Amino acid sequence: MYPNLYYLIKDFFGIELNALKLVNSFGFFVAMAFVASGYVLYLELKRKSALGEFTYTEEKEIIGAPATTGELLSAGFFGFIFGYKLVGAFIIAEALNNTQAFILSLEGSTGAGILVAAIMVYLKWKEKDKVKLTKPETRTVQVWPQDRVGDIVLKAALWGFLGAKIFHNLENLEAFSKDPIGSLISFSGLTFFGGLILATIAIIYYLKKEKISVIHFADAMAPTMLFAYAAGRIGCQISGDGDWGIVNTNPKPFGWIPDWAWAYQYPHNVVNEGVAIPGCVGTYCNQLPLPVYPTALYEIIMMFILFFIMWSFRKKVSQPGILTGVYLIFAGGERFLIEKIRVNNKYDFLPFQPTQAELISVILIIFGFLFLIKSTSWFPKNKLN
Repeated sequence: MYPNLYYLIKDFFGIELNALKLVNSFGFFVAMAFVASGYVLYLELKRKSALGEFTYTEEKEIIGAPATTGELLSAGFFGFIFGYKLVGAFIIAEALNNTQAFILSLEGSTGAGILVAAIMVYLKWKEKDKVKLTKPETRTVQVWPQDRVGDIVLKAALWGFLGAKIFHNLENLEAFSKDPIGSLISFSGLTFFGGLILATIAIIYYLKKEKISVIHFADAMAPTMLFAYAAGRIGCQISGDGDWGIVNTNPKPFGWIPDWAWAYQYPHNVVNEGVAIPGCVGTYCNQLPLPVYPTALYEIIMMFILFFIMWSFRKKVSQPGILTGVYLIFAGGERFLIEKIRVNNKYDFLPFQPTQAELISVILIIFGFLFLIKSTSWFPKNKLN
């Protein structure tokens, strides 16, 4: 496993770059998943705009104005944080030995923070000064939904992370009660469905405010979400963040399956779960005592397959709501099946002792079929376009 990019680059290329200890593998691949998914969403929104399913809004934009006090303060603030933490990590002795503890601490370099803040303020002022006009002009510009992908991705990331943390802690109340602060700020421990629910609420609010059709946007998001989930799970598998399966000591059904794809002990996992690896020295020196199903790997494969299936037929679907319904069935069905071999807490006080993910999966599947059955009456084409 590769807790951060330092270990990944060292293993693949034999190069040791201490700076990469600051880049958590899980976070890096999740960030890349958001970027790639944003591009997929952009393509879908642009295609649907060309079909007349979206229209633009007009906004006024001031051209040639100097940098405002707020812009300079913002540049200085983020510059200080960057210098205080990231530059400070290379100045402070042993900061890179435990990057998570250092990043979450108040420790940093004040001098580096001030220096980087001053540079960022100057660059922001210079950027605005280059295009400054004697008399700033106000222009009206057309803004299409695809032009708002950056804002949408940022909102999805922020509210998705918050929802994922909340639902994870609701699912693990005993661990949360023992260390509530640590549970909330830890880099590990995220529940996808929690992120999906809170991010959906936040994005619907944003779409309503910007007068963007919610159902057409949901249909554009359907293949995007399948892609995002598959890409995000790459980070889970590579870092070993705890999203693995139950113990698997069964013999392999097919000889051509690699051992690590059937039963894996996740050595050097980022959450330091398991027992000590003999002879290992360093921060990440644990592995699971018994091999488990690498469920994150299975989800990567299944969700990419489902994404390509939906991507191949999406242009043939003209009725709003159908793609959304298919997504809900795909996402709910895939997660319900994988829960059978995945480690998760069960609700013992409920019949059949389901997991949180199983309950949400069933709800998604039910809503998915409702979308398929009711889409023509819920979303009549002549009233939406």
